[in-house]
Order: sequence, then C-alpha cells, then structure tokens
Amino acid sequence: MIIPRTGIGVDVHAFSPAAAPRPLWLGGLLWEGERGLAGHSDADAVAHAAANALFSAAGLGDLGTHFGTDRPEYAGASGTTLLAEAARIVREAGFEIGNVAVQLVCQRPKFGPRRAEAERVLSEAVGAPVGVTAATTDHLGFTGRAEGIAAIATALVVPHAQRQA
Repeated sequence: MIIPRTGIGVDVHAFSPAAAPRPLWLGGLLWEGERGLAGHSDADAVAHAAANALFSAAGLGDLGTHFGTDRPEYAGASGTTLLAEAARIVREAGFEIGNVAVQLVCQRPKFGPRRAEAERVLSEAVGAPVGVTAATTDHLGFTGRAEGIAAIATALVVPHAQRQA
C-alpha cells in the first residue's frame, strides 16, 4: 500500500527598513508600490513556506538546508526559482507532489484580487496545484502591526510505487 505523506512549512519575513527599500515579491508576483521584505533571497514568504512544506513532507530538511545563507548563489533568488528547485529535489528523492496549500497572514497587500494569478505562477513552479488563502490578524501581533508577513503551508506528496518497499 502506498501511503501519502504530509508536511508543514512556515516562513516569516520582516519588512525591509526604510533606509534599504526592496520590492515586494509575494506568491511569485511583484507588488508595485508595496514595501518589500528583508531576506537572503527575494523573501517571498508564500513561495518559501510552500518549499518548506514540500521538504517536510518528503523528509528532506528545510529551505535553509538547501538554499541557506551559506549558499551565496541563492542571494536574491526568486521564490519561484527556489520553489521549482524544491519540487525538483522532492521528485528526485522519489515522490510525486499531490498539492500545496498556503495560508498567507498579513495586513497588506490585499491578496484576493491577485489570488488566481499567484496560484497559476506557483502551480507552474511546482508542477502541481498550489492554492493560496489569505487572512489578517485584525491588527494583532507583528503581522497586524505591519512589521512583517507570515505564511504557513501544507503539502501532500506520494512515494513512487517502485520505491515503496
């Protein structure tokens, strides 16, 4: 019997300081006019949480294991590049990807109007369905105070039949 595996991924980034502004990349999309996030790569919390969930489901470590600050070639890398590479690594390890679901937690930007666009971009990167939902925290906590953005993801992977022994 082949048993699916699930994983959980979380990613959090603070907004970049006003003295060192960055563009906001979120859900694989550029958000013009929005304050960007600080991080080693583009700081796309949605894509990073999705990659972490894939690695968790396959038992392959996390984002830092594969793309950490000790890997200068990933400095400034796009979240979709990291997500696509995570999906490749998971498949190479003997898993098929069922889907990824991401919950974005932030006050801004207003995600709903671009949800379908983000889901399309992320699904293309993964090669499987990616759904994204968004919520605010009613101005509570660091996300509510607009100090940063958080994302929580789950992923479902299934071992290839020939490797399930």
